[in-house]
Amino acid sequence: MIKAVIFDLDGTLLDRDRSVRLFIDQQYERLKPHLSHILKETYVHRFIELDNGGYVWKDTVYKQMVEEFSIELSPEALLEDYLQQFKHHSVPFENLHSMLHNLKKQGFKLGIITNGYGQFQLDNIRALGIEDHFDVILISEWEGIKKPNTEIFHRALSKLGVSANESMYIGDHPFNDVEAAKKVGMVAIWKRNDGWQSVETDYIIDHLIEIQDILKVL
Repeated sequence: MIKAVIFDLDGTLLDRDRSVRLFIDQQYERLKPHLSHILKETYVHRFIELDNGGYVWKDTVYKQMVEEFSIELSPEALLEDYLQQFKHHSVPFENLHSMLHNLKKQGFKLGIITNGYGQFQLDNIRALGIEDHFDVILISEWEGIKKPNTEIFHRALSKLGVSANESMYIGDHPFNDVEAAKKVGMVAIWKRNDGWQSVETDYIIDHLIEIQDILKVL
């Protein structure tokens, strides 16, 4: 019997692709006096390309962009803008709030395990308005360990007071999320990501609302 449902953040609860595009579009507009020598489409496209789905931290991204485009702002200034402003562009996936509300109402314990910088990720969780739904939130920087290391999953299960076979994990990355959760013994759900074609998982969803249907058969 499933007692706890644990989620990844980026690409699972937070629509990171839409959020990034919205942020970088607005960053260009905010800093246009310093960026007007670059076509907006070029600036946006190059950021998204270098960002690599969030797996390249932005100090590296901005350093490369400053060099390529001869931007007069420093990489540190651009990074600070990212840290301060990204949360204002956080976009949830459809049905996020109703899904969490329903799970909580049914008595499931809820958790988040996400890689990333502590305050930055917590700011995004708060921007989505979902912090209060969760019994535990583990962010890799603050935990000193990150996915796919299975220890961070065991840590979440311990805090929730449930065993692996009483829990499920939902994430969009085949290795950091799905494979790692399966190693721990959790039910693994892959939230489909266009970057991957075939993933060994227990269930596949395209929309968060589908979690309810899976729970009904477990």
